[in-house]
Amino acid sequence: MSTVTATPRRAGHDSSNMATTTPQTTRVATSHIIQSSPHYQTTRRHSLYGTEDRVVIDPGSRIWKVGFSGEGKPRDVLTAGDNGSSLWTLNRASKPAEREEEDKMLEARLQSRLRAVFHDSLMTDPKSRKVILVEHPLMPLHIKDIVARILFDNLQVPSISFASSHLLALLAAGRITGLVLDCGHLESTVLPIFSSRPLFPQLRTTPLAGMRLSSHIRALLLLFGTYIPPLTSLSGAANIPAATRSMRVPDEVLAGPVIEEIKTRCCFVGETLDLADSGATRVTSPSGDDSFEHDLPPSSDPASMSESDFSRVSASEMDSNYAASSGFSVVSRSQVHPDGPRPGETHLQALAEMYKRHSTATDLHMHIDPPRDQQAGTGKGTLIIPGWIRERGAEVLFEGGDVDESSMAEVILDSLLKVPVDLRKTLASTILVVGGTPMLPGFIPRLQAELVRAINSSAPTSTRPPSRPGRPRPAPYDRYAPLRPLLPYFAILNNPSPPPPTSASFVTNAGKAPAFTPATMAWVGGSLAGALKTGGVEVARERWDEADAQPEDEDDAMEGTADTAPSSRNVLPDWTRTPLPVGAPPAPRPQAAPIIVTPQTEVGA
Repeated sequence: MSTVTATPRRAGHDSSNMATTTPQTTRVATSHIIQSSPHYQTTRRHSLYGTEDRVVIDPGSRIWKVGFSGEGKPRDVLTAGDNGSSLWTLNRASKPAEREEEDKMLEARLQSRLRAVFHDSLMTDPKSRKVILVEHPLMPLHIKDIVARILFDNLQVPSISFASSHLLALLAAGRITGLVLDCGHLESTVLPIFSSRPLFPQLRTTPLAGMRLSSHIRALLLLFGTYIPPLTSLSGAANIPAATRSMRVPDEVLAGPVIEEIKTRCCFVGETLDLADSGATRVTSPSGDDSFEHDLPPSSDPASMSESDFSRVSASEMDSNYAASSGFSVVSRSQVHPDGPRPGETHLQALAEMYKRHSTATDLHMHIDPPRDQQAGTGKGTLIIPGWIRERGAEVLFEGGDVDESSMAEVILDSLLKVPVDLRKTLASTILVVGGTPMLPGFIPRLQAELVRAINSSAPTSTRPPSRPGRPRPAPYDRYAPLRPLLPYFAILNNPSPPPPTSASFVTNAGKAPAFTPATMAWVGGSLAGALKTGGVEVARERWDEADAQPEDEDDAMEGTADTAPSSRNVLPDWTRTPLPVGAPPAPRPQAAPIIVTPQTEVGA
């Protein structure tokens, strides 16, 4: 007699008493959450199945971040230019014909990039998607007009919402009031925001940003780096040591992608050097005036060139990625050996020796492609990156004292000096740092230390006798004296390692921002604004078409230049041309003075 194997049952359960019901799935802590799509970590309905979610585009000069609203991170982060170069620069041709040609080339590149965003990165139909454009406050107007023309006329999107990148970054941090520093590729910008209203007149900017850091690292590697070319044959590996093959770094091996990889993967920001402990002193003039710095003329001898002289950028020496940099890479000469440069030693060499003594970073060996004349060798060349360059390469961003190129701390303090007095305490306690350059490890804690040092630094003293005998010398100008009482309240919202607390507002704000990376804060704010159905000024396609069909004004028609702005640009938001509020009196027009004719008396009358 055969037995039939029965399904085992739990004790205490009778199958006759069980009703037929839909089986329930029990989820444990280690199981996966039910998702609408297996490829994305989200529990909400995915954007591929609906068209309500907007497309959020954060167009930078070098890096673009794109995705759908309501998501916590971008779908794709891509390089805008070819071979890692910038898509546009802050310089523009002065001649109308050259400017028109540049705009045509830029429009072709932007159209290719935007079509790739919708068709390759997001794989969605642009005709059914509203767009939120994360707009930098200083984005050139002609670039904004080209982007809007491509989205409306070529891709035919329903509408475009323009939102300030600083405001969106602050929204991602859960605040509506704060001081936002955006350190990008071309420039660093500080914008105070109060109650979700950007204070554009108090905006401050500096060219010290990612491009200047890249050119500075490149100059340091050309001066102090070491390059080992590949072997010509495999048999020479055991006979020729690497020390005998080492040479100075060739100029052509330090291309844009190589410098970018070194900057993002090898470099970090070191702590502030204590000048008293390091024995550094300031170069003074023969007359004893401490405010004087030696301005050495450029030297033709490469061995005696200073770092500022060697780091000058030109189109013939650098590739197109860094040819548009604003001049040269600056390093302050205020830190040198206490005895001054030794015989045959330049300021730059003395600075390098000091950094070597106080650097804890190790040298790195990086394999790179050899120059074209060494392509016949075996394998790749080796670039030896000194450890002190990895640690102190970012000093160029914190060395201030230049009127045209303020440091990161100075541009924040200058913006605070411009805002109303009753807002300074609130803004100083809610500082937010965003952008790609603050992704360097140690950048934000170093910025906090630089803010404290800039405020605490005593006013420069001088031993020069007074110009007028018998009168006391006037007190030196203390630039940041009004901000010194606010020193206990300075706090950075996204500081990963805040210093010990000094006030109640510092405890409330320092390091309390959500753990979003500084590079994606603006995009996350745009995603949040799209999910909440809010955003900046929205321009519909119908409004664009109506403005484009209207004839140009008489004033625009009279302009004979080739760079006449089309009427469609008038519908785009522009904070530099904010209209007057309702009821404001019109600006008075200058009237011609009446000509008074006085009667002349005849001679001899």
